[in-house]
Amino acid sequence: MNHVIRISGGALLALSTLVAAAKADELFKLANNQRISCSRGLAPGKLNTATCKSYTYIFNTRTSEYYRCQVSLALTRDNKEVINVQTDGSCSKKPRIFETDSHYAFDATETEPPNTNSFFGQGGYSIWAADTTQQKVRGCITISSGLGSDISKCLDMTFQ
Repeated sequence: MNHVIRISGGALLALSTLVAAAKADELFKLANNQRISCSRGLAPGKLNTATCKSYTYIFNTRTSEYYRCQVSLALTRDNKEVINVQTDGSCSKKPRIFETDSHYAFDATETEPPNTNSFFGQGGYSIWAADTTQQKVRGCITISSGLGSDISKCLDMTFQ
């Protein structure tokens, strides 16, 4: 019986060490600020449509490349039943925030349209990234120019 307890204890210790090491070396991190926005519309014939969108960011903790991911669901119904459900979603790759590989942490947030912050169309977003091996933080803001392209600028923070 003692032999079984020792083997089980050793296996649990080895497993917890592997889990801790895997967590410390996670290459991709999911942003903590997922948002959802929904809109509702009325169509001829007493049809109701609700559309919801949600987004998040996936960040490569070694290279500082990131992806913006969005999922949407549209539901159309009349007074008695659901007529149609459509879903869509994808992730689009964005450029690196830092030029060199290191260990990075990040967070992201986004304005939701319609919003007073979205002057020229869909809302913008901000990304904050920090090099966890040194005191280095970069803040980036991206907004739509209203002319079919996004304008993105990043700034290194100074510490006083």
